[in-house]
Amino acid sequence: MAKLPPFPGTTGRRDWRTAFDAIRKLLANGDDTTQVFRIMRALNVGSTAANFGRFIATEKGGRMAYERVELAERFVDKAFVASFAPGTVGAAYRHFLETTGYSADGLAEISKINREEEMLHPYAWFGRRTRDTHDIWHVLTGYKADESLGEAALVAFSYAQVGGLGWAFIGGAAALKSLRVTGNTLFARAVIEGYRNGRKAKWIAGEDYLALMHEPLDAARARLGIRTPTAYLHAQRELGAELASYLSASKKTGAEQLAA
Repeated sequence: MAKLPPFPGTTGRRDWRTAFDAIRKLLANGDDTTQVFRIMRALNVGSTAANFGRFIATEKGGRMAYERVELAERFVDKAFVASFAPGTVGAAYRHFLETTGYSADGLAEISKINREEEMLHPYAWFGRRTRDTHDIWHVLTGYKADESLGEAALVAFSYAQVGGLGWAFIGGAAALKSLRVTGNTLFARAVIEGYRNGRKAKWIAGEDYLALMHEPLDAARARLGIRTPTAYLHAQRELGAELASYLSASKKTGAEQLAA
């Protein structure tokens, strides 16, 4: 496969200074989602082009790239979200939105830290697509979005799926800090399991999400090879809500005091 050119206007070099500044702020406040996108910009050099190349190498991916559907626009359409039958991926996503209060347009707004995000370019579109399906990956994998443990496990899963050193940097930093905060390896083991499960699963970034949303959730997980995250569920039970979300500054818990 021919190597595609880099994102227009980028140097092709990683910005470690920005990455370390952002990870320091993220580890101090896991709710500061803007830092995640700063890390992605700083370290995920070349990953969007590589994944886009893989995407358009298939007939299905080529069709979706040609159509350029903006998924965030579909996911904020209440009628669209309400249309999914019980037991489907879409119904589970609807429940996710209702219980967390998260939204596709909220994530999109947080991600707008430079002009690349809204650029009229195939890479920018593919980057938005990846961003807008992040919460669907939470639904598919079973990793909770409103806890540090679930997010760290999913970023490790994401690194295995799409590469991009930023994912590994975030997951690794959260796991390393958890050793001191929790006093055990449960959190770190769940993150490692996330990476391994990502390696074993099919390439989810290439899915037709508008079709996937209508699939029964269990059938979709089986088809995609997404395994039950046993180490994650064990860590979640053993650590409890406070330590499982030790990065969250919005939760005034003993875990946050330990992490300070």
